[in-house]
Amino acid sequence: MPYRFIYREIAQALYLSLCQDPFYLKIGRNDANDPAAYQETMLRYFDFSMEEGRKYGELYLPAGERFGASVWLKPVDDALSERIHQEKTNFLRQNLGEESLELYTDIVAFMSEKSKDIVPDGSWYLSILGIVPQYQNQGLGRKLVQPILDKADELIVPSYLETFSSRNRRFYQRLGYQESASFVDPLTGSEYWIMVREPFAGISEP
Repeated sequence: MPYRFIYREIAQALYLSLCQDPFYLKIGRNDANDPAAYQETMLRYFDFSMEEGRKYGELYLPAGERFGASVWLKPVDDALSERIHQEKTNFLRQNLGEESLELYTDIVAFMSEKSKDIVPDGSWYLSILGIVPQYQNQGLGRKLVQPILDKADELIVPSYLETFSSRNRRFYQRLGYQESASFVDPLTGSEYWIMVREPFAGISEP
């Protein structure tokens, strides 16, 4: 059955922003020598992830705009966690293949193990943030995350993220995130940073 897109235009924006990220390059490796196939695979991944965020966390799409999105996941109970896991597993197996599913599972397991003693209980997770390259460095990244951070502050909830991009660390710091640790993921061979934001963290203008 063909994949039915919900947010194809936004998925395209996320792809253009994140297609060189080591995580996505790794899980899309089956299509590494076919740029068109890799793009289609990642468009499906980003579309699915946005709908996952909408259902189980937060999905922020700027009204009337198509330049990017932020996708957040929230803690859930064990039963719902298992349901989400099965939905994701089925999607990955059907759309990326068994090898990519195994790679995804191993990378996520490594990251989860490293973050469990660093991330405060109950934290919201900024899973995906992407902006079309030509719209970057215009202050639009803040617009994609600040509304959700405001909700977290109101509820006194911390949040965290993982980034493979050293360039983005200063951006996240301006939002109140602090570097908690860095690790080298063994499958991608790339360093990534865990950054945590406490609620009501001071935010300075760029």
